[in-house]
Amino acid sequence: MSFYKFRESDIRVSRIKAYPSCEFLIYNGNIYYNRQREIIGKFADSTPIGGPGTISLYEMNVDRTSADTGLIYPFVTKDGTLSALKTVSTTSFNSDFGYGDVITGSYPLSASINRQFVTDSTRKHIKALKNTLNHYTNLSQYFQYSASFGDKDQDELSLISVPSIFYGSSIKKGTVSLKYYITGSLVAELTDINRNGELVQSGPVGSNGSGSVAGVVLYSEGFLLLSGSWAVENDTTIERDYIDDPSDLKKSSWLFWGTGAGDGKNGTGTGVPNLSASYTLEFSGTNYVPSVTMLAHARQGELNYSNNPTFYRTGQKNKLLPITSSILYAQNSNILVKNTISSSFKGYEDPKFERQTFITKIGIYDEDKNLIAIANLATPVKKTEDRELTFKLKLDI
Repeated sequence: MSFYKFRESDIRVSRIKAYPSCEFLIYNGNIYYNRQREIIGKFADSTPIGGPGTISLYEMNVDRTSADTGLIYPFVTKDGTLSALKTVSTTSFNSDFGYGDVITGSYPLSASINRQFVTDSTRKHIKALKNTLNHYTNLSQYFQYSASFGDKDQDELSLISVPSIFYGSSIKKGTVSLKYYITGSLVAELTDINRNGELVQSGPVGSNGSGSVAGVVLYSEGFLLLSGSWAVENDTTIERDYIDDPSDLKKSSWLFWGTGAGDGKNGTGTGVPNLSASYTLEFSGTNYVPSVTMLAHARQGELNYSNNPTFYRTGQKNKLLPITSSILYAQNSNILVKNTISSSFKGYEDPKFERQTFITKIGIYDEDKNLIAIANLATPVKKTEDRELTFKLKLDI
């Protein structure tokens, strides 16, 4: 095996800016991410465990249940290092666990979008965003916490939370779309058509409330704040059960977009007329992926030897044994190498001997010669003594 050190000119560090697309469908109290269907496993009713609308951080406990093989879980033993899981508070660590006790956690750690209808008890979540909302007022006056457009301390609001694992650094401006369906028909759509965070009702053309601002989106924080309280259906007299209470029917509005997305509602309703609503959220994220490009050279007269036993002619069992003594360890110099050169002429079976190998893999090592990556070639590349090759390797970090 030959080792070569990358020269400074052989390495290029760059950054790729990507815009991954995300789509969520909310229906009947279930969330579906990028049109992924629910898969029934051999042991678990759903894989992944969180359902098709979630992303599992570590992809653990796939098709496992506590009833069959048991679930994988993180653990740490309390000892003199005072190490603990982040979910365990200092008070609990000191009072609830003795030295030698095992502190356990749980997997999977999953994420999905979440809707929260803001009430007096949850208004604190909006107040926590007060400074952030006011910070974006240079983009639009609709971000103001308290203004002529409304008072977020008093108004009815709906907060949609999108974990950053879905969008990366930020949500790309101009890509947000929220659609509202009743019995399968599109009744309203919000888009950030102005690319300034305003969620404007842009469709269908002529729909009730068309052109009005129904909320704002915080691109970097991953929050959508919906405040549009007008009826989105053309028949504004229709009321439906959005809060699982047939005695308290509501008109379909943007305040109830996403009902059933982690808000404790089943999303089906029991009132008259029965609720048959579905919702979609689409956007593109912004991801920065650091990338390293490396040039690996196979120069003339090099890399034309192989340790593969098929590199030698057959029938040389004794010659393959090294010559050893108390002061010497050497390979037999009389070993014959297999001539793999073929001739294009018929009946010419003994072409001139040439050393050649076939490169199939390139290993990348750190400074301590620890293997950290392997590049596999799609097809073996022939390397002769008079041939010089350069392989371009790319590694995302």
